[in-house]
Amino acid sequence: MPKISVVNSENELITALKGGEENAYTEVLNLHKQQISKTVVGMLGSVPEAEDVAQEVFIRFFRNIANFKGDSKIATYLTRIAINLSLNEIEKRKRKWKVFYSGDYAEEKITAASVVLYEEDDRIDLLKRATLRLEKKYREVVVLRASQGYSFKEIAEIIQVPIGTVLTRYSRAQKKLIKMLNS
Repeated sequence: MPKISVVNSENELITALKGGEENAYTEVLNLHKQQISKTVVGMLGSVPEAEDVAQEVFIRFFRNIANFKGDSKIATYLTRIAINLSLNEIEKRKRKWKVFYSGDYAEEKITAASVVLYEEDDRIDLLKRATLRLEKKYREVVVLRASQGYSFKEIAEIIQVPIGTVLTRYSRAQKKLIKMLNS
């Protein structure tokens, strides 16, 4: 098998991956590692589990490369895996919390007064924390749009819902974030 040095197209990259070319694996990691990391951190926050989930995205992709049909871009496919694994991790956290805490556990209250006290970096942190409090279906749309810069059409493809649903979720997420930050 000849080694690839530079892949000219995504189709060539997929062919090289399916052929077991090590350079292709490295190229996929180099091209998409930062994007996947940002997606996972956006969904989970900066927690130790985020790195594990990001690594698992690539492991799953590489293990199942033979089944990859190429109907979507590699980035789209990896992002879908990242979202799904992040949602699984969120569910795992919920189960863990329910085991350790009975009854309601108080959520951190973000007040408008606290926003005034924060510097710009702290305001961004406050917004990130508020985003983490959103329901999963809203959080994934906000992360993909605001953090990753995906178009609404691309988000619809990634999360496999109609574009109208994406637009509605994004609008509702914005309203919920405003309410959290102003209450």
